[in-house]
Amino acid sequence: MKTKNVKSKMLHEVNNYLRSEINGTPLTLTNTSHLHGLAAGLKHGEVIIVGNAGDYLGVLNNGATIRVTQDSGNYLADNMTDGTVIVEGNAGFGAAQYCYGGTVIIHGNAGDFTATMNKGAVIIVFGNVGSEVGTYMLKGDLIVVGNAGENFANYLIRGSVYLGGEYSSLGNNTKVVPKTGEDIARLQTFFEKYGIQADPANFIKIVAASEKPFYH
Repeated sequence: MKTKNVKSKMLHEVNNYLRSEINGTPLTLTNTSHLHGLAAGLKHGEVIIVGNAGDYLGVLNNGATIRVTQDSGNYLADNMTDGTVIVEGNAGFGAAQYCYGGTVIIHGNAGDFTATMNKGAVIIVFGNVGSEVGTYMLKGDLIVVGNAGENFANYLIRGSVYLGGEYSSLGNNTKVVPKTGEDIARLQTFFEKYGIQADPANFIKIVAASEKPFYH
């Protein structure tokens, strides 16, 4: 495993280093919190961020595994298409927005507008989320183990949203439906894979009331 301290480095220097050096061996970076847009557009490999990360970490990720040992900034994994991004602490505003695929795992809490316009990713938050989370979601899975703020899943279009705690309010075009055996099995698979200590039977499932939310 290679470790590089990037405290005095510019963003383009570090991203060029990642693209040129990434292979079968994980690359570890330290002192990265000043870099916004780190590990952008990677297609393979593994990057470990020791400490806190800046904004737009893993933007346009297309196959890499990116892990943060503490907190991430705003807009984590924005527009990701493939790969896995794991934050062992908290994530800021707008985590996992506009993702087309891949998996985003946040062990702590996540801010407002997390999973906005999710288009196919699996997004799991172990803690609580803020307001307007899952807004305009089009596809994929959003799983929140803790509590949600106001307008949860606002103007939901498609996809499945699961909540283990309580919401302050549900957004427009949402309804709570009974979970199926398939839902419970799916949640259990995720929980076992990512070490979530929760009972899928205690979660509620939220889906779109209509696939044409703006005409009602």
